[in-house]
Amino acid sequence: MAHTARKRFGQNFLHDHAIIYNIISSLEAKAGQNWVEIGPGQGALTAPLLKQIGQLDVVELDRDLVTLLKAKFTDHENLRIHSGDALRFDFASLAPPNEKIRIVGNLPYNISTPLMFHLLNNAACIEDMHFMLQKEVVDRICAAPGSKKYGRLSVMMQYYCAGECLFDVPPESFDPAPQVMSAIIRLVPHVTPPVEVYDVTLLNKVVTAAFSQRRKTLRNSLKKLIPEAAISALGIDASVRAEEISLADFAKLSNIYPEYVNCSEDS
Repeated sequence: MAHTARKRFGQNFLHDHAIIYNIISSLEAKAGQNWVEIGPGQGALTAPLLKQIGQLDVVELDRDLVTLLKAKFTDHENLRIHSGDALRFDFASLAPPNEKIRIVGNLPYNISTPLMFHLLNNAACIEDMHFMLQKEVVDRICAAPGSKKYGRLSVMMQYYCAGECLFDVPPESFDPAPQVMSAIIRLVPHVTPPVEVYDVTLLNKVVTAAFSQRRKTLRNSLKKLIPEAAISALGIDASVRAEEISLADFAKLSNIYPEYVNCSEDS
């Protein structure tokens, strides 16, 4: 059954057997583990995964691909196919009581960031995640302070999990070939966050404001949220830009922000 990739679903099907082998090897999948694949496409990763594990759940939005997968894997009782939107899917429902799930996926690049944050809302039930993403996005997730690639995505993802770029994947590994380099990233949710944050919503608000105009210093980018004197009192140089301070510093800023909420709303 032939399937033409659909641009509106961001479909780029992996066909490079060497890359598929490298991904499967990196997963170190074992029988007895609970695996979930997001966006299985035509089953390039699904088939080898099914040979290594006991149970696999896949979530696919494209109904034509759901039909294709059901026909292709009709004899595999250890596969459950869920037709639905991963951005709205309840992944926690796939985790058996007191167990965690491992997730893998070639994510549509146009929804990769919101999808990762959706998953991290259920981080307590996730052991790890292995994703194919644009290399630019992987580099941003893993970037350290002081790098031009360090930004809101870096800070927020590093609050939730540890990220590691495993290897790059060239465009010709896909059909159709995307116009960008891709990469495989491993994300492991923190059992305990690396910094103390009173309210993650406020952390996101402070980080977003700080990076909204990257060329501005903290005293200017955060002036509607936190006074310069308060920033300096934390031992943070208000004359530097957001890309120069750490997750720990952003945590400190978000934790004092409630003291100035009324002031910032009145200004």
